[in-house]
Amino acid sequence: MIKLLPLTGDIAPAVRGLGWDWAIEEACAAYVAREAVVLTEAEADTLLQAADTLYEMLVASIPDPIPDDLLQLLAIPPNLWAAVRHSWNDERHWHIYGRFDIAVTPDGPKLLEFNADTATSLPETAVVQWASLVAAGTSDESRQANGLFEGLSAQFREWLDLNSDLDPTLLLVYLPGSPEDEANCAVLAEAAREAGFEQVHICSVDTMQVSVAGEERGVWAPVEADQWQRFGFLFKLVPWEVLAEEEPALTADLCELLLSRDVIIANPAYALLFQSKGILAWLWQVYPHHPLLLEASLQDLSGHSVRKPLFGREGQNVAEMQNGQVAYEIPGDFAPQPQVRQRWADLPADGQRRLYQAGVFWAGEACALGFRREKGFITNLSEFVPHILE
Repeated sequence: MIKLLPLTGDIAPAVRGLGWDWAIEEACAAYVAREAVVLTEAEADTLLQAADTLYEMLVASIPDPIPDDLLQLLAIPPNLWAAVRHSWNDERHWHIYGRFDIAVTPDGPKLLEFNADTATSLPETAVVQWASLVAAGTSDESRQANGLFEGLSAQFREWLDLNSDLDPTLLLVYLPGSPEDEANCAVLAEAAREAGFEQVHICSVDTMQVSVAGEERGVWAPVEADQWQRFGFLFKLVPWEVLAEEEPALTADLCELLLSRDVIIANPAYALLFQSKGILAWLWQVYPHHPLLLEASLQDLSGHSVRKPLFGREGQNVAEMQNGQVAYEIPGDFAPQPQVRQRWADLPADGQRRLYQAGVFWAGEACALGFRREKGFITNLSEFVPHILE
């Protein structure tokens, strides 16, 4: 049973008092519950250690060289294969961060999936859940497992140091019309500024211009009216597979610039190896019956399971299965994709029968916890719940 502690006080003044006005309080405060999940330090450490172990397992599971068969199994678009292999073999292509979604079960933590490419919930996790404790009169940092901002800043600093031959200018792009993605980019931008980037700019991806010709070769964006800037570093809160499918010409140009070191891109193309939910079936083959894993297959499983599109998002087309038959499916646009099946895991519940899923952020190492809750399947619209350590 989930134990909850009510949180009092107004979040907005607490955010401002912390000096995080740029965090777009209204955009993220609306998703955050006014109570906290109570954890012991040992319970928090178990989740953090699980994420670190899982990341090590993911890296160790990838064969060298990466075979075509694995890229096909993971449904990685062929126009990204060269970029995936290139970034995997060159450590200057740095994986900044990701988020493990984990089920806390009586048998210990179990991996549900890893959001390795464009994980969100950064404002809620890094800013608002801490501000929730401050607003409630708690300012002891040891009461929360939340080093996300520091972890992001350290990762950006390492990325900058590894690519000192490139201009220390960073462009962050997001899908147009998404205030949530813009808020996530704001957190990343602030961490990058603290890491030492000389210029940091945020814009929607359709504002960015990419050229592979002559003196204009590179990635550009307008930083002021009629003033364009070329950037050495690009962070895209736009999924690689969406770029590959919907913007093949842009993808080809970005991959060309990546291979010629005119720009470095994060999260790197190899993050797709972990982003694809096909990796769940691959991990089960490499580490059968590992205590952190749920049985997973690209074929139907007997008994109770979940079926997920390999590159689905926001919970769309996730289905509850009984002996290979659909019991319930969330509507969505990803049904034509290949699907992975994963053994069902019961999530812990509170007294109102709301289910809780742990999100563990990894930024060089596991560094922060947060929770989502819902009475059914957890989606991007589910309520974010802060945590507090006993």
